[in-house]
Amino acid sequence: MRIILLTSLLALLGLLGFACGSANSSNSDATPAVGGDSPTAAYKQLYAAVKSKNTDAIREMMSKTTQEFAASVGQRQNTPVEKVYENGFTATTFSEKLPEIRDERINGSNGAVEVWNSKESKWEDLPFVKEESGWKLAVGDLFKGSWQSPGKGRAMKEMEAANAANGGPQLGTLPNTSSNTNVRPKVIVPKPANADGK
Repeated sequence: MRIILLTSLLALLGLLGFACGSANSSNSDATPAVGGDSPTAAYKQLYAAVKSKNTDAIREMMSKTTQEFAASVGQRQNTPVEKVYENGFTATTFSEKLPEIRDERINGSNGAVEVWNSKESKWEDLPFVKEESGWKLAVGDLFKGSWQSPGKGRAMKEMEAANAANGGPQLGTLPNTSSNTNVRPKVIVPKPANADGK
């Protein structure tokens, strides 16, 4: 009797283990959420998509407004939208390896993170917005004026401190500056080809 009870218990534990293992393997095969759980994670996904030359993955890392912006750029320049997405709207993706990322800032559904632009040897402050599926690059939102800066980045604060130390004006006090002036990444948009294809 004891052997039958022990055998039944082991069989039950085996079935439970098999069922739990099947559930875990089906979850591990699921596609990870598009858009990071932070601007830093979103940038890492964008960088990986650019390096893999996966236009669909790059597009998914862009906010809806940025996707509209890309479509209008492609139409205006008579360029395929795949070419517009090629570098993810930032020169930081030209780096051979994932560039240094610092100073993540979030205020509500607006965020920013500084990423090292090795091509120009400077920090780029990239805008992000939080949408349903996570954080997305918000270049289109920036140009539309719907993105609001979550605060000055570290590079801007360092430049202001250097100017103040040298007796120059603080950057935030220059005429014609807006709250988003400190976050103007260099947007990489392909140039239209000449008639001869060059």
